[in-house]
Amino acid sequence: MIIDNEIQSTKKRIISSIKDLINFKNLEPGEKLPSERMLSEKFNVSRGNLRDALQTLEYYGLVKSIPQSGTFVAEIGITALNGMIDDILSLPSPSFKELVEARIFLELKGVKLAAIRRTTDDLIRLENALAAYSDKVNASEDAVQEDLLFHLAIARASGNSTLNTFMLKITPEIINNFEKHHVCDKDTAFIGIQEHNDIIDAIRSQDPDAARRAMKKHFKSLYQYCYSAE
Repeated sequence: MIIDNEIQSTKKRIISSIKDLINFKNLEPGEKLPSERMLSEKFNVSRGNLRDALQTLEYYGLVKSIPQSGTFVAEIGITALNGMIDDILSLPSPSFKELVEARIFLELKGVKLAAIRRTTDDLIRLENALAAYSDKVNASEDAVQEDLLFHLAIARASGNSTLNTFMLKITPEIINNFEKHHVCDKDTAFIGIQEHNDIIDAIRSQDPDAARRAMKKHFKSLYQYCYSAE
């Protein structure tokens, strides 16, 4: 945890330095930032840490990296850019409850879209993901990662790349918290097999309302655990 805090602190320091550089040099939207080598030397940080900070800014749409060309300031205006960077720097690490709330919100919408838009390939991916989950559960092995991969397959089937990106973004932290809080016991995992089957059945039938009900039922125990742990 100390190492993680140090990484986050370093990343925020670099992001703040990039903001100061943009303002000091009066870089306009669309202008190119100095090279990674120059920035890492100027800020006295490793190229890896610098790249992590730039990727965070790119994730929020504040810079754009173009292969073989460099990294450019987003065309959103300096006032908006400064305000958004300030918001990023003030963001705390999400709590377990916040991660659960975000996941439920995304997935209840995503599963409905998946039921409407799913393809044959999506169904194959879902069935393979469920088979991997079931194998782990039946072998009395931890299946948290397989469970999350099943849900990521639903996000992919939604056909909404933004929703899929958000799910990909929060999934590693969800896995860490599940393992930390021991959320999924053996009984819950076995019940999960049937609940996952119910979700797939609704998606296969292209019934968005049934898919949402099945997902809501699946999340009931997680939701209760989250709020009982407050």
